[in-house]
Amino acid sequence: MSKESLVTLQQAFDERRSIYALGNELPVEPQTIVNMAERVLLHTPSSFNSQSSRLVVLFGAEHQKLWDIAENKLREAVGDGDFSGTKQKLDSFRAAAGTVLFYEDNKVIKSLQEQFALYADKFPVWAQQTSAMHQYAMWTELRTLNIGANLQHYNPLVDEDAAKAFAIPDSWELVAQMPFGNIVEPAGEKMYQPVSERMKVLGL
Repeated sequence: MSKESLVTLQQAFDERRSIYALGNELPVEPQTIVNMAERVLLHTPSSFNSQSSRLVVLFGAEHQKLWDIAENKLREAVGDGDFSGTKQKLDSFRAAAGTVLFYEDNKVIKSLQEQFALYADKFPVWAQQTSAMHQYAMWTELRTLNIGANLQHYNPLVDEDAAKAFAIPDSWELVAQMPFGNIVEPAGEKMYQPVSERMKVLGL
């Protein structure tokens, strides 16, 4: 890896933030995002090399459809209660250029549980960790292109309707949703807890 690309990776790592003010004017072609998602799937590690993570990348009307589903389900849940705050939040996701859906394939997880019975209870936990690595890899990759994103968890509320809308296999379990788009407004200042309270170095 060249020194130049290493600096770019470090900057993306440092500058990745939750961006909520997103727009639908991407600085790259949508296919670039698709290529990025493919790279994330191919090169992000997974426990036992399970490769259990699945991604669905939504653009345009399909992206809008997801957040329409979320709004309908949340309106049902809220009933006659005040929906204005939730509506504002959903509209911010809807304003983005697209959404990445992160799934884990339970068929793969169950197969590993059968093969390695000693660790059977751990595989669902490791699958969540595998998904988290894919989420972070995608988030950081998007930052290298100056594309903002945030991470949402409207599962299991939207699972059934999203599965029907996007022809999701029965064995795929939804873990998270990542709206992405151009950065309309940067994130605010972040406060950091002291590293000295969060890390130990021994034997150096």
